[in-house]
Amino acid sequence: MIDWDDVVSSTYLPTLKQLQYLVALHDYGHFGRAADACFVTQSTLSAGLRELESLIGITLVERTRRVVRFTPTGEKIAEKARRVLREAEELADLARAAGKPLSGEMRMSVIPTIAPFLLPRILPHIRKERPELKLYLREEPSAAACESLSRGGADCVLLALPYACGDVDCEVLLEDQLMVAFPQEDGAPPEHVTADLIDPEKLLLLEDGHCLRDHALAACNRPELRAHATMLGTSLHTLVQMVDNGLGVTMLPEMALDAGILDHTRIVARPLEGEHTAREIALIWRRNSPREKDFRLLADLLRSAAR
Repeated sequence: MIDWDDVVSSTYLPTLKQLQYLVALHDYGHFGRAADACFVTQSTLSAGLRELESLIGITLVERTRRVVRFTPTGEKIAEKARRVLREAEELADLARAAGKPLSGEMRMSVIPTIAPFLLPRILPHIRKERPELKLYLREEPSAAACESLSRGGADCVLLALPYACGDVDCEVLLEDQLMVAFPQEDGAPPEHVTADLIDPEKLLLLEDGHCLRDHALAACNRPELRAHATMLGTSLHTLVQMVDNGLGVTMLPEMALDAGILDHTRIVARPLEGEHTAREIALIWRRNSPREKDFRLLADLLRSAAR
């Protein structure tokens, strides 16, 4: 027997897709970027939002040529939609967790100072050991990766600690020693390099947004370095080219050296000695996630592959 009250009420419920479009527009503040994040065309996203507004009879977004502005009600509904989508994600996670361990789809964000050096070593191992796992990867800086995890855009993150990433659980995979890279033209550096030997005027670091910069400065424990360090590099490869051309010195993670980042250069690298001179590479995920068992299995797999 059909309950017509249920049929009528469900007719006016927003779809998860419409809520996804709304949250993406709220996050990015731009129709084009929001559409890219949802893997749809801009016209599809715009039409979906208009359908949502028509469905609930309220204007959620004020559209102008230059600005996307949410109405006060639109702001409230966007935040509620974010919670609804999170609940839907957790529902899907429960279903996946009940199936075969470490199988199906998983979205993992990886920071740029790990991705090009560690992934080539571990991905073949994962494909061999867990062919049923479809691991979708996204490279993004630490802050963006943590935001993706919080919003539900990522299931887990391969990150370097210490880094504040909200309410998360983690498994440490390995320690990654910080190395000081010198141009060969400066002569042979000492075998034992301590922070007091680094010239603040010559130190080249990554720009803001990369946690490796903060790890390097914390390892040196010299406040004047934070004030004087030249923060120019957008990537470790850029910093290597600067050092190779005699523009200064920099700090590199040992995994980058292992991956051959100094090949065909005239750079000499030495370990930085002292306290807190290594970062911890860890897999993190949202606390109390239904897929915690999967993430711990993945951490074991990553740890094994990295060794």
